Amino acid sequence: MSQPALRPLDVVVALQLALRPEEKYEALAGTLGIAVSATHRAVTRLEAAGLVLPHRRAAGRGALIDFVVHGVPYSFYAVTGPEAPGVPTAYSAPPLAAEIESERPLVWPSIHGAVRGDTLIPLYAGAPSLPERDPALYDVLTLVDALRVGRARERRIAVEMLEHRIPRGGE
Repeated sequence: MSQPALRPLDVVVALQLALRPEEKYEALAGTLGIAVSATHRAVTRLEAAGLVLPHRRAAGRGALIDFVVHGVPYSFYAVTGPEAPGVPTAYSAPPLAAEIESERPLVWPSIHGAVRGDTLIPLYAGAPSLPERDPALYDVLTLVDALRVGRARERRIAVEMLEHRIPRGGE
């Protein structure tokens, strides 16, 4: 027997469940562009970790924010790469771009991306399609990326924005 562990995709599923509590597995899978079975496995892991409320498919807001701020940057540390076209993330994406000035954009690599910049491997492969699929999830995921790559000021602003974007629910 081995120690169960969360996966990067699980963070994305938890964020979506924070934005849309109790969303059906089929709708969740459709939004993320993944299999229904993958969403079910992610929710099961998230429940075991205490990030999703048992039998509710709703994120535990306090635990999720705590994990995103203090755990994700270490568990799913940033891996950056060379310049390429892509979709803006972290301090280059709309939530933070107005607050943070940067010489070089940071992007999730995508041949369909309109911005050229240094690349960051996203937490899940479908992230570059989120601006069209689910703008609210795109916003929070870019803030999570700011926590993964940002300096103290960027991280502080990202935390404040996350706390405003993740609604208080029935915890």
